[in-house]
Amino acid sequence: MTDNKPRTDDSFRHAVRYGLAVLATAALICLITTIWAANRDACAAAETRLCDDAAKTAVLFAPALILLLGGLGAFVQTFRRFRADLPWRTWQGAGWFLLVLMTAYLAIGAASLPT
Repeated sequence: MTDNKPRTDDSFRHAVRYGLAVLATAALICLITTIWAANRDACAAAETRLCDDAAKTAVLFAPALILLLGGLGAFVQTFRRFRADLPWRTWQGAGWFLLVLMTAYLAIGAASLPT
């Protein structure tokens, strides 16, 4: 199935902006949770910023949740554009990119979780 329609819309630009906004939000949430974890009373005397299980879990799962919701939002936009017979492949790519990035972030950070 090929798309023979002219590219008159800015779907690629919007998908890239959406993906970058989700990435920036996830990075901001990661920064906020790291600052929260470092400034808690339980971690005041510790040598590391992520001193206990609650801090490690928050820093791992908060940005991952943002990436998951962003990927699902991109897939919703993909479906909407598909139903409206508009170019949709860039939105699907944005959704897969965010979900793969979430999986990589969780896989890398899983070593810090308590056993």
